[in-house]
Amino acid sequence: MPLAAPTSDVRVRFSPAPTGYLHVGSARSALFNWMYAANTGGTMVLRVEDTDADRSQDELVQAIRDSLGWLGVDWHEEYRQSDRFDLYRAAADDFLERGLAYRCDCSQDDVKARMEAKGQAGGYDSHCRDRDVPAGDGTVVRFRTPNDGITGYDDLIRGHVEFENSTLEDFVIVRSSGVPLFHVANAYDDLDMGITHVVRGEDLVNTVPRVLLLRQAMLGSPAFADRGVDTPPPVFAHLPLIVNEQRKKLSKRRDDVSVGDYADRGFLPEAMRNYLLTLGWGPRDGGEEIRPIDELVAQFDLADINKAPAFFDIKKLEHFNAEYIRALPLDEFLDRVGPFVTDIDAGLFERMAPFVQGRLKRLEEAPSFLDWVVGDPREPEEKDWRKTMTKEKDRVPEVLDLVIERLADCPWEPEALEAAVFGVGEELGTKTQLPVRMALSGSRSGIPLFEPMVELDRAVVIDRLRAARAKL
Repeated sequence: MPLAAPTSDVRVRFSPAPTGYLHVGSARSALFNWMYAANTGGTMVLRVEDTDADRSQDELVQAIRDSLGWLGVDWHEEYRQSDRFDLYRAAADDFLERGLAYRCDCSQDDVKARMEAKGQAGGYDSHCRDRDVPAGDGTVVRFRTPNDGITGYDDLIRGHVEFENSTLEDFVIVRSSGVPLFHVANAYDDLDMGITHVVRGEDLVNTVPRVLLLRQAMLGSPAFADRGVDTPPPVFAHLPLIVNEQRKKLSKRRDDVSVGDYADRGFLPEAMRNYLLTLGWGPRDGGEEIRPIDELVAQFDLADINKAPAFFDIKKLEHFNAEYIRALPLDEFLDRVGPFVTDIDAGLFERMAPFVQGRLKRLEEAPSFLDWVVGDPREPEEKDWRKTMTKEKDRVPEVLDLVIERLADCPWEPEALEAAVFGVGEELGTKTQLPVRMALSGSRSGIPLFEPMVELDRAVVIDRLRAARAKL
């Protein structure tokens, strides 16, 4: 479901920093912006925050684009902040000229020593506010924050949020290298691009007062002479944190967080997209969470997002994925699973696909259902072997002996094999399929037994049954 041409004034943006692969938390932010644009007929902007040249990488920009495309998240406009440095520098120069910013030549060690002497663990003490520091190497530009008053805003999810200006330090807006920091870039771009709604993670709440102060200062600059000083800021909606099973924030050091990794493991993009939508939001009608994306778009509203932390439940994601895999037409399933079964004969897998499809939680699992058909059976788990082969120890040898005898000359087709194996069970008054499955595959479970048996030579089947009999 690609975005339609915009029909409203709503403008949202997703602003990733290309310093790593797309995180599931960032993917959710992108998706929620996309959903709101789709619901309101708004414009979706992709704005790459690559002002940190030391950490930003072009290949990661493409990787982010690819992951968004995989999820089905598209956009109307795209920008890179590295292409707009001159605009941000001009804004900083304007602040200097108007006395809203000043140069600072304090080293980090100097600042730390002064703050420790004052009994403070961190921050900046406005040391250079009135020193009239000239431009030079090692000099940064700091914004002059108000000494009093309150900077506040209304958040659609968190309610009204306020910050005492006296608690805000004079923060750096231009590095000593001359590169503007992302606060300046964000404030400028949101204003310049007419962003109406900022939808992002709640870990960015503390950056809002800086951006709002910068924005208000920019409204008095020549660059935005066409905007009134009362131009309202965008509407903010800070999404709840995503946490793991220990209820800790998802971290790339502890958790699987890369969207690309989930794609590589055989999660379907539509399943991942549907699941990510449940992390803090649900259909307003209270109906099924798994449903077509157009139905979810029709119900989406930022005001319905829950502010409680959202648990990333891999088992629930696998459930979503299994449902979407089962719903695929067979031809499409074969196309999707193809990259995961390259070591299996295409004709064989196509014949077995109807039996495999309904049992997968992830596409990467597909080869494991046929490993005993294309190779040797796996070594059984000891507890499974005992449970299957020795629970009725007096009967299993007899079962295997009779099955070997019956399979020696029966027609080699699923119906005949099934009749032979179950016929032994009826004759002996005991279970036969599980021991035969264990002997052939090394497992108690899997796809239906008799169709894949046909893919094996008669001699191979009988040899495996005899080997299991000897093991008893």
